[in-house]
Amino acid sequence: MENKILVVLEQRNNQIKKASLETISVANEFSKYLNCNYEGILIGGEINDYSHLGKYNLNKVTHFANSDLNTYSSKAYTKIISEFAKGQNFNLVLIANTSFGRDLAPRIAVKLNAGVSVDVTEFRFEDGDFIFTRPIFAGKALVETKLLSDNKVISLRPNTFKAIESITEINSQKINVENPDLSVRVTEIKQANGKVDVAEAEIIVSGGRGMKAPENFGLIENLADVLNAATGASRAVVDAGWRPHSEQVGQTGKTVSPNLYVAVGISGAIQHLAGMRSSKCIVAINKDKDAPIFQIADYGIVGDAFEILPTLIDEIKKLKAE
Repeated sequence: MENKILVVLEQRNNQIKKASLETISVANEFSKYLNCNYEGILIGGEINDYSHLGKYNLNKVTHFANSDLNTYSSKAYTKIISEFAKGQNFNLVLIANTSFGRDLAPRIAVKLNAGVSVDVTEFRFEDGDFIFTRPIFAGKALVETKLLSDNKVISLRPNTFKAIESITEINSQKINVENPDLSVRVTEIKQANGKVDVAEAEIIVSGGRGMKAPENFGLIENLADVLNAATGASRAVVDAGWRPHSEQVGQTGKTVSPNLYVAVGISGAIQHLAGMRSSKCIVAINKDKDAPIFQIADYGIVGDAFEILPTLIDEIKKLKAE
């Protein structure tokens, strides 16, 4: 059977998500092992320029256009992608394991009679087959999976694989979708104004139970503001209702890989570490010198966050004013 790879691209507000660029790079790696082609599929309304996708070595994208599909519809998206995959003989579908991908991947797999491997963080090619690895039990164990089906659907954990630039010319075609099935659809997406999504951020400042009370997260927000960073939170803080789930970093929240991750008052439970340990530089602030977070931190400050943060904020402001 000839192999052919389809990359499902995710858009929000007519912008391609960073996680999809990472997925393109993985498709490029897969294509080298399988000696096959790969293409992208995009669903949405007002996206007219795909040229930047060529920076990531995607040379063909098919855009299914309908303004009613700007927001996600599980039935419509599943129907369009699965029918396109069948019609064009794609046997390997790749998608980012975002909330979008977690919902869509198993639906596509059912329609294609495909095996599915979700939340993949590593892969290797062995004896003509891919072996996929994903963490379980909050990262305490790893599962390796080999799919024996002819068709396969793979979802990739965001911020785990790098989006590698390799410029190529991109060809695109636009197909207008008539009367999509919108019986199930997202009707509204609420996002805090001015907030940077932790999954997309280059700098993140996260707070944990060590902040003692929700009102004290003003210090976290102030530090994030001066660093032009996103604000994050541990699971304990989110479970307590101090911060929204959209800010949760960890195994049951969002996996992040920023250039700088500042953990304030976070002990470093394995569930949290599973979501941020791939950060380029980790700074930990905690009054407990034996906190597990210090074992993976590049820089650690042992002390009271309520004394350290105001001083740190003031010093950063002075540096930026120079």
